[in-house]
Amino acid sequence: MAFVAVEEGLGNVQKALKEAGYQVVGLEPGNLERARIVVISGVDSNMMQQQDIGTTAPVINAAGQSAQEIVEAVRERLS
Repeated sequence: MAFVAVEEGLGNVQKALKEAGYQVVGLEPGNLERARIVVISGVDSNMMQQQDIGTTAPVINAAGQSAQEIVEAVRERLS
């Protein structure tokens, strides 16, 4: 089962990924180390312009995409 880290606030994406059989975790550093894919909202809420989360996993920007489109993008990246 592949771990997918999903940004807080993307509940519909989290639900769709769980229904598709993925293990969904938050963006906490320990989870990022295990994640095979990271899904972010694309909304920049970092007012200080600091980047303190890093990962080598592919990142999918969910902005403008439906939950089903995100599930398909995850499937494609993991295949």
